[in-house]
Amino acid sequence: MHQPANAPRPSIYFNYTVHQPWLPSEHPAQPMHPVVIAGGGPVGLTAALELARYGVPCVLLESEQQVCEGSRAIVFTRRSMEILQQVGVADRVTQNGLPWRFGNSFYRGERVYRMEAPHDDNDRFGPMINLQQQFLEQYLVEACQANPLIDLRWGNRVTAVEQHADHAQLQVDTPEGPYTLNTEWLVASDGARSGIRSMLDLKLEGASYEGRFVIADIRIDLPLPTERLAFFDPEWNRGNTVLLHREPLGIWRIDYQLPEGETPEQALSPESLKTRINAQLSLIGHADKPWEMDWCSVYSARTLTLPDYLVGRTLFMGDAAHLLPIFGVRGANTGFQDAQALAWRLGLVCRGQASSALLANYSAERVGAAWEIIEEAGKSTRFMTPPTRGFRLLRDAVLSLSLTEAFVRPLYHWRTSRPHEYSHSSLNCRADDNAHFQSGPAHGAPPLNVRLTPEQFLLDHLGGGFDLLWFGAADALPADVRATVTQWRVKGLPLKVTCITQEDAANAGLQPSQADAPWLQVLSDPQGQVYSRYGVTAPCAAYLLRPDQHICARWLHLDAQRLDAALAQATTGEAP
Repeated sequence: MHQPANAPRPSIYFNYTVHQPWLPSEHPAQPMHPVVIAGGGPVGLTAALELARYGVPCVLLESEQQVCEGSRAIVFTRRSMEILQQVGVADRVTQNGLPWRFGNSFYRGERVYRMEAPHDDNDRFGPMINLQQQFLEQYLVEACQANPLIDLRWGNRVTAVEQHADHAQLQVDTPEGPYTLNTEWLVASDGARSGIRSMLDLKLEGASYEGRFVIADIRIDLPLPTERLAFFDPEWNRGNTVLLHREPLGIWRIDYQLPEGETPEQALSPESLKTRINAQLSLIGHADKPWEMDWCSVYSARTLTLPDYLVGRTLFMGDAAHLLPIFGVRGANTGFQDAQALAWRLGLVCRGQASSALLANYSAERVGAAWEIIEEAGKSTRFMTPPTRGFRLLRDAVLSLSLTEAFVRPLYHWRTSRPHEYSHSSLNCRADDNAHFQSGPAHGAPPLNVRLTPEQFLLDHLGGGFDLLWFGAADALPADVRATVTQWRVKGLPLKVTCITQEDAANAGLQPSQADAPWLQVLSDPQGQVYSRYGVTAPCAAYLLRPDQHICARWLHLDAQRLDAALAQATTGEAP
């Protein structure tokens, strides 16, 4: 019988709520559910909210009765914030988080490299923002609880999975005992130690690194900016690396590498923690500052992925699908992209608007993204934690040269997480004008945001389905294109058209002839900002964005036949 902790977790800054468990005796017999998501962390919660946007109900099983213990993921990227905006929690993150864009690397008391993440006036969100994971989970939980399509069940743990041709049967344990749950699709989002991955006897591929790090969250008043600080080969931790991050509410994250051979139990002893934290505070000139411990843990750097994220009726995402090192803030941020990429496809499949082949495409795209991330993350990991004598010699040579030679300093760059570009996706239109554009986001690229007014951005108006950006006045949209859009919408495809006009706002509204088209909106771009960023030089051009906002087609001049072909390919992966 599953008995999760029912006392609030200890914390000096976060008030934990213990939720009541979902008990089978209090509910009628279970029907067949379209989707069950196992794992109520940030990725599972986001996927549930994304599915609900497509009108698909789900059961969300969380084995605990409260949000995560400790700060865990604390850095969220711009692309993650754009995804969180889609599910309605980005404003709360912005209100309570700490934005930043600079990273500093130090060696022998000197700053040898300063990273500056790109940011311009067209970005609604900064490159990175720091917020403890408990707060983000709480915001997502509250959004899920407010959504009637999401059945969030606390204290429910999957203990067995039996796959069939058209469904999966789960055994779920609760504080009063087990029950059986049937679902057309099971989504495994149950973390790095995924029980479902083990139940299906699946193996991760890639590399694990020997270097271990302690995470220690302390409350301390430090007069330092919100910037990433990395210290290489400090006097108190020779040959190793130390990282510092500011978190909200006066909390600081200290990550430090352990000497070879030291066990996690030894590293987490109170005396060891006190000695090493004091040594780092002394290094930065604040040995006199009192501090208080909130949470600590040990982690290892791993670059691993499943070879396939679709196994029978089970789909994997987040840490259940791949394990990535924290260097470059890749874990949760990659998971959000998984959730967004999976939810729109699964939504179409559950609504009968696409075949399960679209889910195989999810696996192909996200496995490819994972391997690209692993290659990038491996470079950072081998620099932070050299796995062999040869890598250590190379790393130490870079450290030494960086004191006098500027050309080696960019090697400190930690290759921050970024959205994957699906340049070779089978969903990309094969008969559009992609090759003829001189600039703008190409096939598979994520969207470019554009500031339309002091308070409004392009991406504020997109999302929730396929988006066709039409560059021109609404009354110039060809009748056959309008008819094609209507036909696809009648079939149930979530599709809307946004006309980007260079008329001023007063004259850019819908004409009476468009009043019967709720799927049509007009945005004013009098300065031509959207035109410029999307490489459009003349009216009648168009872009087609998938529901995850990645580009799947673009045309210098759109016609109905080519739009129809692009939508067919984007929903099947096959060119008509």
